Amino acid sequence: MNFSSKLLEDAVAEFAKLPGVGQKTALRLVLHLLNRDKEEVHKFSSAISKLRNEIQFCQTCHNIADQSVCQICSSPKRDHSLICVVEDTRDVMAIENTNQFNGVYHVLGGLISPMDGIGPADLEVDTLVERLKNNTVSEIIFALSATMEGDTTIFYLHKRLKQFNINISTIARGIAFGGELEYVDEITLGRSIVTRVPYENSLS
Repeated sequence: MNFSSKLLEDAVAEFAKLPGVGQKTALRLVLHLLNRDKEEVHKFSSAISKLRNEIQFCQTCHNIADQSVCQICSSPKRDHSLICVVEDTRDVMAIENTNQFNGVYHVLGGLISPMDGIGPADLEVDTLVERLKNNTVSEIIFALSATMEGDTTIFYLHKRLKQFNINISTIARGIAFGGELEYVDEITLGRSIVTRVPYENSLS
């Protein structure tokens, strides 16, 4: 692709680094910004810069937050005895959109995947174990994608957590195997949370 401006070329190259954005789409986005008021473009770039520089991760659940503790973990209206374990922030958002869960979360930051060199030590597993040591948690819900990596992670976590006297459940399999949680429709995901089953029952 030939560019009449090095500034234009550099901007397109940066946008093209975004997932799912090719050069043509990147060029369309850049040209769109060029047609907007300078103040509007400044607000756009400022929001991105502020996001990267000021965003925090909740000290309790590792969800993305504006403060050291996220709004969910700091809310007295949430059931703190119920922890839903998810892969990343997108899954928290997906479950919250169902309006079927009033507990709190624990974001692992990924799934165990030996093929990708990701092991338990790369995930927020130890902090989950620490959260259970204060004896205020009554149930853990595994809400991980129905994939080989998700099942491997659940199996490992179950072995780590079964020492605690708590209920361990997993979302019902209304979700097809191989499905990513963030792409599941809200009704199906909501029902899967409500009709969760004990994890050991899901093995049979």
